[in-house]
Amino acid sequence: MPAETTEGPQDASGTGLRKVARVVLLDPRDRILLLHGHEPDDPSDDWWFTPGGGVEGDETREQAALRELVEETGITEVELGPVLWRRTCSFPFAGRRWDQDEWYYLARTTVTRTRATALTELERRSVAGARWWTCQELDRAHETVYPTRLAELLGRLLDEGPPARPVTLDTEIV
Repeated sequence: MPAETTEGPQDASGTGLRKVARVVLLDPRDRILLLHGHEPDDPSDDWWFTPGGGVEGDETREQAALRELVEETGITEVELGPVLWRRTCSFPFAGRRWDQDEWYYLARTTVTRTRATALTELERRSVAGARWWTCQELDRAHETVYPTRLAELLGRLLDEGPPARPVTLDTEIV
């Protein structure tokens, strides 16, 4: 389990970055599943984000991606693909700063019905639901979406396929 500090979670290596696995989950119509999150005490401070979360114990990032996907969406029937993108980010949430090293895995599923099965107490207070988005809807969206260039990244993925090596995204500090 990551060590906690006043700056936020840290990984066991002491780098100060929490190891996170995220899932770019696509359905047969190439729609991406995003979760709708908000500050626990302020639902008007909201955003959309990919399923995923922190690596626990000795699990691999692949195992964390699949576990988080089940916990947050109930979807178990997936084909986990390659790492598409990597990014470092830092953001305030629930009264503390989170510093993360995120890896985004491609995954495909034919299941489109979602049902969270094992949200943490904090997630129950801050996740308002899930929605499948087309690339065009993301491109036109006025909502906050993380990573911030997701529409562009998804468009490139759908046009060109997965990159030969994971692409390092710009660091995001909120």
